[in-house]
Amino acid sequence: MTIAQLPSTGARPDVSEPAPFAAPRPAADPLREARLAGLRSGELGSVHSWELVTAVDGPGTRMTLFLAGCPLRCVYCHNPDTWFARDGRITTVDEIAKKLDRYRRVFDATGGGLTISGGEALMQPAFVARLLEECRARDIHTTLDTSGFLGTAATDEMLDATDLVLLDVKSGLPDTYRAVTGAELQPTIDFGDRLSARGTKMWVRFVLVPGVTDAFDNVEAVADIVARWSTVERVEVLPFHQMGASKWEQLGREYTLEDVRAPDDALVERVRGQFRARGFEVY
Repeated sequence: MTIAQLPSTGARPDVSEPAPFAAPRPAADPLREARLAGLRSGELGSVHSWELVTAVDGPGTRMTLFLAGCPLRCVYCHNPDTWFARDGRITTVDEIAKKLDRYRRVFDATGGGLTISGGEALMQPAFVARLLEECRARDIHTTLDTSGFLGTAATDEMLDATDLVLLDVKSGLPDTYRAVTGAELQPTIDFGDRLSARGTKMWVRFVLVPGVTDAFDNVEAVADIVARWSTVERVEVLPFHQMGASKWEQLGREYTLEDVRAPDDALVERVRGQFRARGFEVY
């Protein structure tokens, strides 16, 4: 029997009372609304952690800020605790600005500055934009560490305030990239093309994982991609390590690389040689 065939009782429905399934609307939470507004405007961000480092994550001594949230699920990730923005600490731009002021002399003396990393920094583009503005006002060197997967979230104004991009090219073959990250390679290529066209300096990073990313053809494909970008100053081949394995266990997540060892010197040198053959300065 269709709805049209249902017999009519002839009675009009009683509309004086709400339908029995209608739930009362929850009262607005002013604090939650204010926080959401702050996150949208970039006044607030979700921060996992920060550290002061030298000769890592860009030139000089740097404050590296790790934001929470990442769209990729890299099988070798050593910070799986940064995957979700909800796991970070809500932090104001002013709080970060005070830290920048505290280390300003160190930055000036070493040629360092702020590196915004993650997770994936471009998960929070409004917050990143505000931080870049604070650095520009202080003439502090800025570095954006990203996979490029969310490169379309970076406005031209943001990139104008970015001195250097650390671009992670996780694999060169689309199928390998998909197996490693759960995502597609093309957005990274598109972002690198955009950076090169606008003259933005890049340091390319490639994580070398035996049995996962080390295939000769995969490395050649990465080198092919990087060779199209005229603003790449160096390529960093980062040997895989097991220092993040315990985090996977603590989080109750399946870690598929527990039996994979760090690449030996011969493999590292072979891969670095593939990039040197294209004329890159390689580390």
